Amino acid sequence: MRLTVVGCSGSGPGPTSPASCYLVEHDGFRLLLDLGSGAFGPLQALADPAAIDAVYLSHLHADHCLDVAPFVVWHRYSGHSRGRPVPLYAPAGADRRLAAAYYGDSAPLEDVFDFAVLTGEPFVLGPFAVRTARTAHPVECHAVRLTVGGRSLVYTGDTGACDRVVDLARGADVLLAEAAHPDVPDLPPDLHLTGRQAGEHAAAAGVGRLLVTHVPPWVDADAQLASARAVFAAAELVRTGATYDV
Repeated sequence: MRLTVVGCSGSGPGPTSPASCYLVEHDGFRLLLDLGSGAFGPLQALADPAAIDAVYLSHLHADHCLDVAPFVVWHRYSGHSRGRPVPLYAPAGADRRLAAAYYGDSAPLEDVFDFAVLTGEPFVLGPFAVRTARTAHPVECHAVRLTVGGRSLVYTGDTGACDRVVDLARGADVLLAEAAHPDVPDLPPDLHLTGRQAGEHAAAAGVGRLLVTHVPPWVDADAQLASARAVFAAAELVRTGATYDV
């Protein structure tokens, strides 16, 4: 499968990147992992919105889901939509949350999306076998593992230190892991990983490669990478527009 970074800025869009959004492709199938604030514009340079086969939202914080709103506008008014709802997998309540973000009320979006609630059970999405795990975060958030052709990609979404994420990522070829917290004292628990913790999760899971992402604009991204590499050498810092073959 191929992973393309549409946006990787943590907590909101930054000066060089929109917020979280990742395009995963295999055998003509195109899946978006999150669609955070600012991501829909750059997405159009990478893929025709009509060619997006499904959307997976790890959780419903704005930096992971808010550009669903322009996605709706495009599908309703561009004249280029396929004319059928796009499967959207998300925590319970996404239909109401996203409708409120788009309209300011709860008018339905079922003409654009076929909503499916994440339950923790494995499922099949296009060519991918999908497993998920609840992360350590203030709102319901699900890390995801995509497997196809014997290769696996795991995306953490947002999480604090979490054994469930390690278990989900065990033996994966690539771990796309957030590292939003700098390594400083008195960090709030169950919110985000530091760079070192991202590396520790990768090492504990025995993954092949760690891709560090979701670094906020006010945090030194190179320092996050250095902290991750201190405990897991096969780590890289993602950049907007970069592609990776998994």
